[in-house]
Amino acid sequence: MNFWKLKVLNEKRSNMDAVLLNNVHKSFGEVLAVNNLSVRVPTGSIYGFLGPNGAGKTTTLRMIMNIIHPDTGRIQIFGDSSVDKAKARIGYMPEERGLYRKMTVTKVLAYFGALKGLAGNELSRQVSRWLDRVDLTNWAPKKVEELSRGMHQKLQFAVTAINGPELLILDEPFAGLDPINTDLLKAIMIEMRDEGKTVIFSTHVMHEAEKVCDSILLINKGRAVLDDNLAHIQSQRASNVVSVELEGDTGFIEKLPIVTAIKSNGHRLEISLVDNADTQELVKSLVSRVRVKRFEVKVPSLHEIFVELVGKGDAEDS
Repeated sequence: MNFWKLKVLNEKRSNMDAVLLNNVHKSFGEVLAVNNLSVRVPTGSIYGFLGPNGAGKTTTLRMIMNIIHPDTGRIQIFGDSSVDKAKARIGYMPEERGLYRKMTVTKVLAYFGALKGLAGNELSRQVSRWLDRVDLTNWAPKKVEELSRGMHQKLQFAVTAINGPELLILDEPFAGLDPINTDLLKAIMIEMRDEGKTVIFSTHVMHEAEKVCDSILLINKGRAVLDDNLAHIQSQRASNVVSVELEGDTGFIEKLPIVTAIKSNGHRLEISLVDNADTQELVKSLVSRVRVKRFEVKVPSLHEIFVELVGKGDAEDS
């Protein structure tokens, strides 16, 4: 293929949705798992499928991977309606982990790398690279059955990504990880996104998605509750709560006309204001009476947005 044809092909790929779902519907008997779901996942993004347990996240990912088939609707991967044609470009980490427990960590990585087309020096290089990348080099000669749950999870991630797939689909990738290793996988996902790859992952833990997602699909009872860029979602929901850290006597604050409630949160105060209050009015009142060390208008969290949209009961399940 000459240079110009390759350039045009790459430009088409970069402008193409990595995944497209159009009115996808799936039932299991009388149980409605996914209800007319339409989603566009742009290439080169991190997209979170969020919602409580049983919301339809795993079913949706399995339909994308052609493990189960939708009752109705259309699914495309990189613009092709035949998912099987795109499978070589996809890395999939299912919710049920499956690694050979009697094999060593190195051999597991090498085995799956070979299955995905790596060979010779490139296979050896990628095995070594991913052992280092997920901080398992010291465990390389150990059997998989000797690993902790978190180590097993990191190895599963490395197995999924070892051949550098263009699309990574991860079902609950942070399950069983401590905060340090959660941050490690998030950093790798961001690196892959910055390389132009696409990452889709499911989670029921909202605050994990906030730190890494470009866009989110919020699912509840098989339906899309919210599907948008994360920054846009949060900017559209103005908060009337201000977090402040002050020095001095703060007793006067609760008497201000624009203040409805005050809650202490460690060294900070969370001040709730009347609807449509001007935060600058609060700033003026504070600086004239106390020293303001910190002043921040709170951005609503995904958990708070979820509670607002679907109700407290469902949010507690998440």
